[in-house]
Amino acid sequence: MFDDLTGRLEGIFSKLTKRGALKAADVEGAMREIRVALLEADVALPVVKDFIERVTEDAIGEKVLDSVTPGQQVIKIVHDHLVDMLGSDAGALNFGATPPVVILMVGLQGSGKTTTSAKLALRLTKRDKKKVMMASLDVYRPAAQQQLQQLGEQAEIRVLDPVLGEQPLAIAKRALSEAAKEGMDVVVLDTAGRLHIDDDLMAEVTQIREAAQPTETLLVADAMTGQDAVTMAQAFNEKVGITGIVLTRVDGDARGGAALSMRAVTGRPIKLMGTGEGLDDLDAFDAARVAGSILGQGDIVGLVEKAQGTVDQEDAEKMAAKMMKGKFTLEDMAEQFKQLRKMGDMNGLLGMLPGANKIKDQIAAANIDDKTIAHQEAVILSMTAKERKNPKLLNGSRRKRIAAGSGTSVQDVNRVLKQFKQMSLMMKKAGKMGKKGQRGGPMGGLPPGMTPPPGFPPASR
Repeated sequence: MFDDLTGRLEGIFSKLTKRGALKAADVEGAMREIRVALLEADVALPVVKDFIERVTEDAIGEKVLDSVTPGQQVIKIVHDHLVDMLGSDAGALNFGATPPVVILMVGLQGSGKTTTSAKLALRLTKRDKKKVMMASLDVYRPAAQQQLQQLGEQAEIRVLDPVLGEQPLAIAKRALSEAAKEGMDVVVLDTAGRLHIDDDLMAEVTQIREAAQPTETLLVADAMTGQDAVTMAQAFNEKVGITGIVLTRVDGDARGGAALSMRAVTGRPIKLMGTGEGLDDLDAFDAARVAGSILGQGDIVGLVEKAQGTVDQEDAEKMAAKMMKGKFTLEDMAEQFKQLRKMGDMNGLLGMLPGANKIKDQIAAANIDDKTIAHQEAVILSMTAKERKNPKLLNGSRRKRIAAGSGTSVQDVNRVLKQFKQMSLMMKKAGKMGKKGQRGGPMGGLPPGMTPPPGFPPASR
């Protein structure tokens, strides 16, 4: 998300930081460019106007213009105001009620409500150790209740069994009754949506909300719908009353202005965001981290959290120790592939690295995606244990056998071996740097024991 906006802002700030001193006119010129960039990124006009006024007021002052690094000071001011726009207040979910606590999911059809309900239930089960029940109140969309049941089976979450002909309000009441009997901590109610906002939808959601008394009424909004999402958020907040927003498909929208606008126009925090298609791909929304990502600073904290959630700490420490000794085998490389694939979508991971937007053309040329990683892992797994430990054994006939066994070509095998050689050299350099007491891994910020994907362009120094 925000790829286009990030690229524009990086260009604007690059011009500012290259100047040794700044005048008020320089800052005003930059603010005009930022205004256009925000509008083109689908940020609502009133939000843009307020943002530019606040930033300009703080940026044109003696402390900034007369400082040693005025360009960097302006970037910090923009960052701080982005955090305020996105919501510096904590967006933790409210469980302050007698169990079972109710979380009501609302939104338009096609926003990803049902999948997000399952993602949230899984997150509450795994991270918060809550006993969760889900219930589908959507009796209009064909197979909506069956979809939630399938997701529940996949996530191993209890789903209320549907009863033919039962209406949404009755389903909600039965879900609360069943959850109380079974000692559930949380009930996630997945309400029906429509293709557009109408009186029937609002009346039904309001009726369910009054009966269920949820501690959270979360609006699920597709980040790719732009200004329509902002209008929809206003309508739901005014007619139903929402406590927070969940953004879906944030990994697929290059503009992302809806996210910047929705919190500002509703006054409600963005609490969660869907970052991929997997049921694990739901993250807490952190304004400071998102603001840093918009400004091209990456999200190393988020990357480390993903690594901690999927990579065994002991294994990572062993890998880090091997790197410090400059040792790296094809078996280690295969293990890295396995860890990277467990962490989620490759494009999303690369986007979390600082400065990734500046080298997106190189990343595209390197052809790094989940399919490529899977093929490269298959190549290594098709080798014998001896071959993985000693690549010098890999003559022409062995390479043909490996290609046939992995469903790839000899050129693919050669490419993997070439990348292994490059990574081995990188590990040796990292080991030498570590011995000298220098900080920073191959990508200057990847989690311990993690290497950049093969083919990834080296970090600029």
